[in-house]
Amino acid sequence: MTLHHLGYEVLGVDSDERRVAQVLSDELASHALQIDSTEPAALREAGLFEFDTVIVAIGNYIQESIITTLNLKEGKVPHVVAKASSEIHGKLLKRVGADHVVFPEHEMGCELARSLTRPGILERFELDPDHSIVEVVVPAEFDGKTISDLDLRKRYGLNLLAVSREGHFEINPSPVTRLEKGSLMVVIGTNRGIDQLPV
Repeated sequence: MTLHHLGYEVLGVDSDERRVAQVLSDELASHALQIDSTEPAALREAGLFEFDTVIVAIGNYIQESIITTLNLKEGKVPHVVAKASSEIHGKLLKRVGADHVVFPEHEMGCELARSLTRPGILERFELDPDHSIVEVVVPAEFDGKTISDLDLRKRYGLNLLAVSREGHFEINPSPVTRLEKGSLMVVIGTNRGIDQLPV
């Protein structure tokens, strides 16, 4: 739906005729077809092999998910994103050629846990399991102190990338910039260091 609203050509496929009809009536995609994605001929006939990116969002039917992913890669689709419901499912998807495997339930669970325990962190981009870039509310403890005073690198192993000033971010702020509680800052570093920031 988001891709469609962003103006991309989106083709939705499902084996359930009712879901296909619903997608079309709700205008969630440009096109929608009822096909069996485990059949290579059906994928070819539907034009799936001509797409730049195909997302396989079959999570609960592991066999169908793996066969569909394999069919798409054998059909020379350049970029296949596949949803996995377990670690072993993810490994199998990688093995048959998925370019990117996502674990939406797991990732959303982690995001929810972080937002409940660290409400000051507004946005998080994980670079790898141990490092992130986060947008965080400047804590009261940092109010009125300069970036140099705080020495985030020494105390937390973090580098400050930007601070907000009147609704705009100042990138690479000067070390003499004073922080104000309630404003925003963007830092990069270890998740351990980020978790040690005052609330």
